[in-house]
Amino acid sequence: MRQQDMPMLIVYEGEPEGQRWIVDRERMVIGRGSDCDIVLPERPVSRHHAVIERDGGNFYLRDLGSKNGTYVNGHEVRDRPYLLRDGDEIQIALRVKLGFVGADATLPLELEGPNRGLRVDRAARKVFVGGHELTPPLSVAQYRLLELLLDHEGQVVSRDEIVHAVWPEEEELGISEQAIDALVRRLRGRIAAVDPDHAYIVTVRGHGFRLENR
Repeated sequence: MRQQDMPMLIVYEGEPEGQRWIVDRERMVIGRGSDCDIVLPERPVSRHHAVIERDGGNFYLRDLGSKNGTYVNGHEVRDRPYLLRDGDEIQIALRVKLGFVGADATLPLELEGPNRGLRVDRAARKVFVGGHELTPPLSVAQYRLLELLLDHEGQVVSRDEIVHAVWPEEEELGISEQAIDALVRRLRGRIAAVDPDHAYIVTVRGHGFRLENR
């Protein structure tokens, strides 16, 4: 198989956020150990935690007797291999979240033309980068932040505006700057995992954040 015809794993929560790997081998071990094919340096992750194995054109996830478990879409993978599908959310030790992007979704981005850059289908709450749907979907908070930035594209959005749009029910309780920064970082990571060559969300020090679409 050509590299562009192979599936991909993308870390969108936990260490190392934004990292991605092409699943280009018959067997790829996931774990904390430096000898793993996919190294996740989180303490709850076992040294050899799980493995992805190819059987023909299919890819299966199998737990390797890990201490803190392997999950797909919230269900534990323990006794038998799980057939991975495009958009599956893999959780390693309930600490690191990875998205499995199927081979059909790893085509080159459309950086010119009508599908270039970021686009949101608001009715379906779907996000597209370079014409390709972002999978797994953004969290509610990430989606609200992106929608706010798109509504004010090219303009600076303040932290207070972000709190009001993303956490309206918690606004009076106070949201820390660290929580806002963490949310922005996660959203940047999700976008950069698909299109790492363009800085979509720019920090304007002392003022807030600005979206610069392609």
